[in-house]
Amino acid sequence: MTTLVIDHDVCAVELSFSEEAMHVSLDDGRAISIPLAWYPRLYHGTQSERMHFELIGDGEGIHWPELDEDISVAGLIAGKRSAESASSLARWLEKRRGGVV
Repeated sequence: MTTLVIDHDVCAVELSFSEEAMHVSLDDGRAISIPLAWYPRLYHGTQSERMHFELIGDGEGIHWPELDEDISVAGLIAGKRSAESASSLARWLEKRRGGVV
């Protein structure tokens, strides 16, 4: 049996968004699309907030300062959804609406 060996971490080089998904171009030539529903903070964010991101660690991760969201490219490739609890998301949404947390 042959095992795949990756000589470097795959990194994001570009992001875009459609109504329902985040599209990530990778430095190895692949492009992946991830449903926004997998990441509720991105889903509930505005298009402007989604587009205000920073590639961190030379593209190994993505940070959205206005949404307080960080996602690793390795997690995206592995198909991992947000692990945020429902109660944490509810507090975040309430804070966004200007409510008391």
